[in-house]
Amino acid sequence: MEPMEPKIYSSGPEDIIQDAIKKYLVRLKWLVLRMHGNMYQSGIPDLWISHRTYGARWVEIKLPNMEGSKFTPAQLDVFPKICANGSGVWIMTAATHKEYMKLFEPPNWWQYTKVWR
Repeated sequence: MEPMEPKIYSSGPEDIIQDAIKKYLVRLKWLVLRMHGNMYQSGIPDLWISHRTYGARWVEIKLPNMEGSKFTPAQLDVFPKICANGSGVWIMTAATHKEYMKLFEPPNWWQYTKVWR
């Protein structure tokens, strides 16, 4: 009997992208944990991913060109703290090779803020 793939829930455009990215990363042998923000975890990126060879990353999912996406005040507070403490936050907008390769560059979350644009 083949193991069942866990049900992936989608409710909006970012969730659809997140599901596709999760499937893409799992195929490439990443452990992908979907984070569930709540009043005790506000500002946490969408995914925590880990690879035996490449280590761990925090990943935030946004829509391409940030159309309709925005950072919450909690994310703008927490993301710099994550980075200042030695971890990074990477933005991914699609389940493509080009987006995947961002994970091997410096953390890029700040490039998607209004300050950068």
